[in-house]
Amino acid sequence: MTTTFKDYVYARPDLDETKQKFDLLLEKFSAADSAEAQMEVIKELNRIRNDINTNYSLAMIRASIDTNDEFYSAERDYFDNHAAELAALEADYFKALTTSPFKETLEDKLGSQLFSLAYNIVNSYSDDVKDLINEENKISSEYSKLIASAELEYDGKFLNLAQMAPYTQSTDRAVRKEATLKVQEFMSAHMKNFDDIYDRLVKVRHEIAQKLGFENFIELGYMRMQRIDYDQAMVSSYRQQIKDEVVPLATKLYDRQAKRIGVDQLKYYDESILFLSGNENPKDTPSVILENGRKMYEELSPETGEFYKFMMARELFDVEAKKGKEAGGYCTFIDNYNAPFIFANFNTTDHDITVLTHEAGHAFQVYSSRELEVPDYLWPTHESCEIHSMSMEFFTYPWLDLFFNNADKFKYKHIGDAVQFLPYGVAIDEFQHRVYERPEMTPEERRQVWTELEHKYLPHRDYDGIYPLAEGSLWHRQGHVFSSPFYYIDYTLAQVCAFQFFKRSREDFDAAWQDYLHLCQLGGSLPFNALVKEAHLKSPFEEGTLKEIVAYLEDYISGIDDSQF
Repeated sequence: MTTTFKDYVYARPDLDETKQKFDLLLEKFSAADSAEAQMEVIKELNRIRNDINTNYSLAMIRASIDTNDEFYSAERDYFDNHAAELAALEADYFKALTTSPFKETLEDKLGSQLFSLAYNIVNSYSDDVKDLINEENKISSEYSKLIASAELEYDGKFLNLAQMAPYTQSTDRAVRKEATLKVQEFMSAHMKNFDDIYDRLVKVRHEIAQKLGFENFIELGYMRMQRIDYDQAMVSSYRQQIKDEVVPLATKLYDRQAKRIGVDQLKYYDESILFLSGNENPKDTPSVILENGRKMYEELSPETGEFYKFMMARELFDVEAKKGKEAGGYCTFIDNYNAPFIFANFNTTDHDITVLTHEAGHAFQVYSSRELEVPDYLWPTHESCEIHSMSMEFFTYPWLDLFFNNADKFKYKHIGDAVQFLPYGVAIDEFQHRVYERPEMTPEERRQVWTELEHKYLPHRDYDGIYPLAEGSLWHRQGHVFSSPFYYIDYTLAQVCAFQFFKRSREDFDAAWQDYLHLCQLGGSLPFNALVKEAHLKSPFEEGTLKEIVAYLEDYISGIDDSQF
């Protein structure tokens, strides 16, 4: 009988007992007289690590499904409050690994990527910052809870922020503006709270970085993000390429949109509506969408068919928006059950299909690499992870008729959105660099920096004076800025790779798919640029990559007659 997610067993780990076991194994590791003996200890250590990760994932998933669940909210708080102790265990393991007298043999067996990851982890932690890391996690959770607390009275209902999306995408401009104003009432009422939470996060992260010997948080942030084969200078050059190559096309698309929907000046609340006939929304309910997903993935490939059957049989989806549910979407992995899990908030917009295929891309990758011997290779680093998710959105194009009455209309919006996302993505990245370079900035100064960056990367933007958006607060809705510093450029790098898979899938679908499958099976066994090379893609950092793909996309988009929409 198949065990479903609701029956997956959670047990809070006894951290004192875990630490004792871990320390004894590390002593055994140090005393081992061969690489083979150390390999056996590594297996035992990994079993403990998997137990911890399993229970953390279960607590996190169940707390995010229902933020009012007192038990799992308390369990997630328990992990937040002891994050530093868990980080210390990881650091102790990786320190032992990198100082082993048999390091060369271990590296031959386990791969050099593990040792690159280990170096960053060892240098990202010391006992001196344990309490500060716990504090950072607690403050970050404040943000998640504040966003989830939104309960807006609108249209005779009480709605959370995700449930407001259909109204902000209404074909009636007055409704779009009214719904935007309603959302911003909540954001305005809590603007000082958001600013205060972020201010405390910036300062505690700066303090952690300085105690670890860094000038500021930026270098530490890159280490935490496990950026191994690229650096700040490469990222800065890449952002400039986005400004030069992508911003002009994105601006043309906004101008084309304004003309298409009949407005003289595109306002912020107009950006989400591309067509007077309305955006192309799914034609079915969430349960039907999931069933159609089964048909799509069975036809896409034997591997995706097997994967989706596994997910559905074990009820590893929670996708409907509901009261008390945390915002956003994610995919995670439950180690001891060898199972991915997909969390989303379907809201009857086209985003439902995008989030399904996006998170399924993550889930398919981790499902494909779950048997790798090194658990640290289960996932790649974040920018590589996003290649799988964003590329899956394009590989599923041939099956979009299952979900939409007019799939071409969805595709036009989907590709345009992806192009227009790139400037926003690098704006978020540069914002974080600017903030952590000057952690002493006031909240008002940070919001002014955001306004400057919007002028640079999003020159079309017009908030129509809506407060607090016009005061530079849009990033308050970007959870990554709060909970995962520097995790955002990753999406843009991956998007450039996904665009290449899109181009190749139109030229030779089977060859492109085989390279994608190979990429998924490699998991995190290589760093970003090496994985990109394995997939026969060009690095986004390489001069000319953006120019070439933007020219292809502009030609593709120009060939679509959007007047029919």
